Amino acid sequence: MGIGHDCASPSRGAGRAFPALLTQLTGQDLPQWPSDARTAGLASLASFARELEQDLDTGALGLTTPWSSGPVEGLVNHIKMIKRQMFGRAGLPLLPID
Repeated sequence: MGIGHDCASPSRGAGRAFPALLTQLTGQDLPQWPSDARTAGLASLASFARELEQDLDTGALGLTTPWSSGPVEGLVNHIKMIKRQMFGRAGLPLLPID
């Protein structure tokens, strides 16, 4: 901890509260977080809070529903990896000629 940093400062509280919202899926607490972040006194945190407020309902819904797009994203990532591996390997010598 650096000099002049208070462990109980509002910026630390708001900064640590957001990851907890994500990991604990407590979307019902999300509407309060942007106002806490703006009063924390950190410009970057306040800027993120302003952007988050533009689509707060969607963010809260995403943190309260049990559904996840993780399996689909994993499959898409796998397909893209295979595609990248195959760049440059196709050509006439690989085509079967009967």
